[in-house]
Order: sequence, then C-alpha cells, then structure tokens
Amino acid sequence: MKNSKQRLIHKGLPISEMKKYRRSKKLSFFQTQLLAWYKDYGRRFSWRQPSCSLFTQVLAEILLQRTPAGRVDSVLPLLTQKFRTWQAIALASEYDLQVHLKTLGLWRRRVSALRKFAAEMHRRNGSFPRDRKELESLPAVGQYIANAILLLAHSERQPLLDVNMARVLERFFGPRQFVDIRYDQYLQQLSRVVLWGVDAKLMNWAILDFAVALCRNNRPLCEQCPLKSRCSYYEAQQPQCAS
Repeated sequence: MKNSKQRLIHKGLPISEMKKYRRSKKLSFFQTQLLAWYKDYGRRFSWRQPSCSLFTQVLAEILLQRTPAGRVDSVLPLLTQKFRTWQAIALASEYDLQVHLKTLGLWRRRVSALRKFAAEMHRRNGSFPRDRKELESLPAVGQYIANAILLLAHSERQPLLDVNMARVLERFFGPRQFVDIRYDQYLQQLSRVVLWGVDAKLMNWAILDFAVALCRNNRPLCEQCPLKSRCSYYEAQQPQCAS
C-alpha cells in the first residue's frame, strides 16, 4: 500500500491542485446549490439550534457515531435535562445512563466511553484543547470527534467526515484511493476545501443531510438532485439512479 502522505492522483483532483480548486466554478456550484437546498430541506435537530450549548453539541456528536441522527435527537433532550454537565455524566451510575442510551444500541460500550470522556472533561473544567494530538489522546476521541470539537469549540474549518459525507464528495468530485477515509489524503483535503469561504457548520450539515435525503448509498435520487448537471456520478451512472 502506498504511503498516505504521497501525492495521490484520482479521477478527481490531484492534491497539488487543491488550492487552485478553491476558486473553481465546480466547487462554487457545489457550495451554492447545497446551501440553498439545506435552507429549504435541512434537518432541524436540537443540537443545531443557535441557542444550543457547546456541551450539548459535543455530546450529540459523540452519540451520533454509528447511530441515525433521528434516534439521537429522540433521546438527547431528556438526557441533557437529567445530566447538565460533564461532571454529572461522569458521576452517574451505569443504570442511570443505560435508561437513556439503551435505545441507541451498544449501550454498554457507549456508557463506558462516555463516562471516561466526561470525567476527563470535568478534570479540564470543560475546556477543550486546541491541539489535535492532545484531543485525540482523550478517551473516546478519534479523528471525527476531534474534527467536531475543533469545529464547534474553536470555530476551525474542520469536516464532519464520515461515510455519508465521503459518498457525496466522491460522487460529485471523484473517488478516493484508500478504503479507510481517515487515511485518504485526497478525501481529507477535499473535505476541507469544500468548507472554504462558507459557513463551515452549515456546509457540513448540508452535505450530511443531502447524503441521507438524496445521495443515498443505494438507489440515489439523482433526478431530484440539484447537483446533477455537474455531477461525475450522474454522468456515468444514470441508469442506476432512481427517478
């Protein structure tokens, strides 16, 4: 396997041209169309509200791992009413957390990881580090959660890159090389380029919602897609798209 730090060239964009791509018409089209779509059709989850606390936003991102957003939205309000701080979660019994988290699945693993993370955040007085290496050393924090914290707590332009976002980016711009999105340099950089010059949180949410609503893994609704006129996948795969 090639080293992920090597220059990767795909049917999409070479890494060396990413800076030029920030000014491309295709990127501008992608951003404009998706933000307009999100304004009309985006999901209105509780943790996306302007009044939502940073504690609730980060807690939601932790719970969203391998869990449908709608299911998290159904338990989050009661969870944050019962446990209002990281300290409260850290001191909670396994049973009390189980009551709220069991419906999300893998609850034993979730409870253990969440309590360890909460204990560490209480020790830090709720202050999130800015350094990525330090962030990823925290319990239950990998690349995705580190990105989410940097985005939400420190207003950095970081992508909420998961398999759904990866699917939208690859279909429109071109495929990655590595199976694991964490190590694909092309996709890692592209997911940051699409946040350039726009509201990073809204752009992230727009892509994620679009992936669920239209750019589905199976039978994407290409004929309803506002991106289809410039989408690489649509051009090549029209017979597979549902009308």
